[in-house]
Amino acid sequence: AFANPEDASVYGKGELAKKYLRSDPDVERIRRSHLNDLENIVPFAVIGLFYSISGVSYSTAWWHYHIFLGARIFHTIAYVIPLPQPCRGLAWGIGYFVTFSMVYKLIMAGLAM
Repeated sequence: AFANPEDASVYGKGELAKKYLRSDPDVERIRRSHLNDLENIVPFAVIGLFYSISGVSYSTAWWHYHIFLGARIFHTIAYVIPLPQPCRGLAWGIGYFVTFSMVYKLIMAGLAM
């Protein structure tokens, strides 16, 4: 089975190639979960880098990073299993709250300079 028509065309043309072209709902769910992780983890990592070098206390940074990590792990589990809503939405919201909390602290640190 292939996900792309150009890959399936190796085994046949036209209607024959279509029989090799498939979409699996479980694979699509994992793909969407991965894309959601990329949309949330990459901005967090960039903000976290600036947050780390801004001079915040170790314990504050530790809590931000671990709460975000726990929220993202739970979000991925809730997405893949799938758990009923609002489990996934709450996990996403917690992760975003942590990210915005770091942004707020960065802005306040910048204004204090």
